[in-house]
Amino acid sequence: MKPNNDQITALYCRLSQEDAREGESLSIENQKKMLMDYAEKNGFRNCQFYIDDGYSGVSSNRPDYQRMLNDVENELVGTVIVKDQSRLSRNYLEAGRLMELVFPANDVRFIAITDGVDSANGINEMSGIKNYFNDFFARDTSKKIRAVQRAKGERGERVGTITPYGYLKDADTKQLVPDPITAPIVHKIFELCADGKGVRAICNYLYENKVETPGVYEFKTKGKTCKHPTLDTPYIWTQSTVRDMLSNRIYCGDTVNFSTYSKSNKLKKRLKMRLRICLSSRILMSR
Repeated sequence: MKPNNDQITALYCRLSQEDAREGESLSIENQKKMLMDYAEKNGFRNCQFYIDDGYSGVSSNRPDYQRMLNDVENELVGTVIVKDQSRLSRNYLEAGRLMELVFPANDVRFIAITDGVDSANGINEMSGIKNYFNDFFARDTSKKIRAVQRAKGERGERVGTITPYGYLKDADTKQLVPDPITAPIVHKIFELCADGKGVRAICNYLYENKVETPGVYEFKTKGKTCKHPTLDTPYIWTQSTVRDMLSNRIYCGDTVNFSTYSKSNKLKKRLKMRLRICLSSRILMSR
């Protein structure tokens, strides 16, 4: 089959944190060089890179992966080339759907260089088995990581990744330490509550004293927008924010581990545990 030079030759690269541990052979630069060399030697033109750096192959929620599939469905892509099938996906159901349904339906040629797969030569009977083993590798890696996290948590080490408002993460120990700027604000919120002030009154106090909300503070100091900062109203605290702080056991000095879980390594949605495991390590804020 001759390459169609009027359509895009999609060169797809992907690298996750787990893949990065395997060494330089899976680096983005190595993948790009391999794919471009293959394309040039085999007469493919109009090459375009689609790169997802730092994304797991288990998830389909990858920016350039979705961009490539959108181009495929719009009949802009004639050929998709990857280093191996695991770069495309480590979910064997998703990989099989693409290779057996999506690509053929859109007349897209699929090539996985190191796996020796080229849809122009017909169906490769080993492709399905390789997709399954790629999926198994991802599940096994997830299982090992969870076991390590479980052991750390049961030893009383904090395994959470989110740093609560009022704390900083020590660069050396990775443990939480009081933030000298925001810790006094947390103290004040608890003092007002102890004095009998309600949540609404505490929000009014913070507004009157022009205390920036956690989202605005994080955006200004770290550039993060995950807490959806309202920059036009930086001093308006929501009652739910204050209520969550007052009920958060981390501010009592407890290390709270395993408060959420996921049912599968393929599902990113976190579910709340009915019984939270709270291991006291006393990281109380010093005045």
